Amino acid sequence: MSDAGSSSITVPEGFTLHTENTSHILISSKEEAFLNPVQEFNRDLSVACIRVWSEEINREKEAKWKQAQERRAKEGAESTEPSHAPEDELPGDISTTGSTSEGNKREYRSHKFVLLEALSATGLRSIRYAKEIPLVRFVIANDLSASATAAMKRNVELNGLGPSSSDPADSASSSVVSEHQPLPDRGKVRINEGDACALMYNHRTEKTRVDVVDLDPYGTAAPFIDGAVQCVNDGGLLCVTCTDLSVLATTNYPEKCFSNYGGIPVKAEYCHEAALRLVLNTLSTSAGRYGRYIEPLLCLSIDFYVRLFVRVHSAPIEVKKAASKTAMYYICQGCQSFYEQPLGRMVEKAHERFGNVNLLFKTQAGPPVPQKCTECGSALHVAGPMWSGPLHNNGFISKVLEHLESNQDKYGTAVRMKGMLTVANEELHVPFYFTPSRIAGLFHSICPPLDDVASALLNGGHCCATRQDVHDVFRSWVKKHPVRMDKVSETSLARQLLSKEARTEANFTRHPRSVTQASKVKLVRYQQNPAPNWGPGTKADSGTKRKREEGDE
Repeated sequence: MSDAGSSSITVPEGFTLHTENTSHILISSKEEAFLNPVQEFNRDLSVACIRVWSEEINREKEAKWKQAQERRAKEGAESTEPSHAPEDELPGDISTTGSTSEGNKREYRSHKFVLLEALSATGLRSIRYAKEIPLVRFVIANDLSASATAAMKRNVELNGLGPSSSDPADSASSSVVSEHQPLPDRGKVRINEGDACALMYNHRTEKTRVDVVDLDPYGTAAPFIDGAVQCVNDGGLLCVTCTDLSVLATTNYPEKCFSNYGGIPVKAEYCHEAALRLVLNTLSTSAGRYGRYIEPLLCLSIDFYVRLFVRVHSAPIEVKKAASKTAMYYICQGCQSFYEQPLGRMVEKAHERFGNVNLLFKTQAGPPVPQKCTECGSALHVAGPMWSGPLHNNGFISKVLEHLESNQDKYGTAVRMKGMLTVANEELHVPFYFTPSRIAGLFHSICPPLDDVASALLNGGHCCATRQDVHDVFRSWVKKHPVRMDKVSETSLARQLLSKEARTEANFTRHPRSVTQASKVKLVRYQQNPAPNWGPGTKADSGTKRKREEGDE
């Protein structure tokens, strides 16, 4: 998506102009910084999610501010103790408190937040954040590569987001920005050249923390997670991308997955969901070391990467619950059935006299299964530990969808965003999903319609069905649509599954809840090919390694 302003930009020799929404960047033919145009969907989704989060946290702070004002008015403190207003209303965040106007009236000032992009490359993502999210105070765009930071400076100036003092004509706008910025001459996108981890560790004290941290590395985000969970404010947003699905979503490199994420991956049709849960477990355990816990807002597996939006809070009691939201899984190598082994459990104990409910944290008994799969008799392999809690916050997704409905013209991938968000909003908050075509393949049967399978499960009272319940539905389906057993080998997995009788006969009568919103309309959930041979892209040659070698000599 482009705008009319791109026609007035002079493109120097050796550069090409790339336009995304209202932002423009110059791409050098020398590939000094990495940019993947395919990631426009990632950037569009990030802009929408961060914008909705910023509006939500602004409403939260405004509600707290109004409560403080009402309390102060009742106590008569509005006229006697005005100097304590910032600390009482929003500790450590003076910019969001009310300001004194004529008389003794106060007016709430919208909360402006600081965003840190640890690995910015060309700076396109930071530029879009600064231009498209109204409540951004400023963006810190960092990269270790000198060539990348040079490209960022060029692109930031091209979009008019650089230091305001460099352009006298912008003096009017700089006076407005100075109300919120201690350093008005640094611009709305502030470029830093340095190590991402060192930068985030420098922002881990309470007064220097930022509100949003975006990690979008080339490969794994694992080395940056510890610094990220420390430098984000309480209630802040952590946005994480991992593109190493060859490690996360297959068992080809279990040792590498364990070293990066502290867990063993899954080889099954739901391997990408397991990848999300492995990354979430890494975020949860990293945050727990510092008395913090995570709240997943939206976690998606997209093309060749995973993208997670997580809020980080501080609360000791919630940190104690992390063990009960973490589990190991026994995965059948044949029928892909899974058996959950939670690492901890919570017990609620009510006080007999006062009725207060206390939480007791206990160890979990196990294992949940014998050495062989109870469904087909195949061997099991162990996966995890990984996050077993919800992947999404339905309220947050609904707000993003509402925002998208009223701003479709602002996102080039709005159609796919709507499809992905609608499907995510309808997912159950339990692991793992299945597809009828995959299960039908195991039974060597024709594939039943999704509505028939969903209706059978709902009619059987299974809102969250086990894999055994799903297999029973297919055993009932096979009775109506027989399998040619003469074509099935004696040692076949299908023969093992069909040898068991269904515990109950499935009812395939159409259930009203089997038709979801996503199935009523045609939704786009997959990337339309933007270019030939598109994919993750080739990492840019920053010259950092060469520069270090020359320094050693």
